[in-house]
Amino acid sequence: MKKNKTCGLRFKMLLKTAGISTTDFAHLLNYDKAQTVHNWYTRGVPDHCLEEVARKLSVNSEWLKTGDGPKDARHLRLVSDSGDTFDAQALRGVYTVVEPTEVDLPFFKEAPVAPGSHKTHVIVDNHQPMRLPRSYLDALDINYADAICAHMIGNSMAEKIGDGSTIAIDRGLTQIVDGEIYAIEHDGMLRIKYLHRLPGNGLRLRSHNSAEYPDEIFRAAQIEEQNIRVLGWVFWSATLNKRRPPLPFL
Repeated sequence: MKKNKTCGLRFKMLLKTAGISTTDFAHLLNYDKAQTVHNWYTRGVPDHCLEEVARKLSVNSEWLKTGDGPKDARHLRLVSDSGDTFDAQALRGVYTVVEPTEVDLPFFKEAPVAPGSHKTHVIVDNHQPMRLPRSYLDALDINYADAICAHMIGNSMAEKIGDGSTIAIDRGLTQIVDGEIYAIEHDGMLRIKYLHRLPGNGLRLRSHNSAEYPDEIFRAAQIEEQNIRVLGWVFWSATLNKRRPPLPFL
């Protein structure tokens, strides 16, 4: 049996161990129909739900998807509406309240769907978290559990965001505000662009380096065909200089 076919079995086992029905778990995810969650027993948890489901069940998302790596993700933390951070055993026991001055953000990256494959998808890299001051997120009213990081690849957003820059993304804001910068997954590719809504539910992608990268226009049907999904709003970026400046007169 292929690993990706066993995701549903692991998901079913987790709910059974925690004593949670599919109806209750659907309610936890704010889903209207428990049947949607029940279907995951045979189909597996969809990729776009994996991170949220894994956080709710306090397990490693990669283990849930493939069975690889450690099962437990005790480094994960859950955040209440008040901003308090809790030990990530959401469904297993008593919470321990922590009041950090910094928040660990998981890194997302583009990776091959299989070794040697040219097709990619966007996954979480559990081995490379990054910390940001809690005050940054508080000032923008960002739920800590929605904040993720990624690296800018390429020079399409130069000079605004340089190649190799670290960016922070708010997955809680996926509604498009014209002219804001968003991270999107485009048929498995991680892209950072200015987004603009167009009539007929179309979408325009604009690069800061527009001289080299002209605007891209997608109709509603093309958005669906090319699997374009908004991951979230880019609210922070940082660039490390690639070289030290030479000292004069030496």
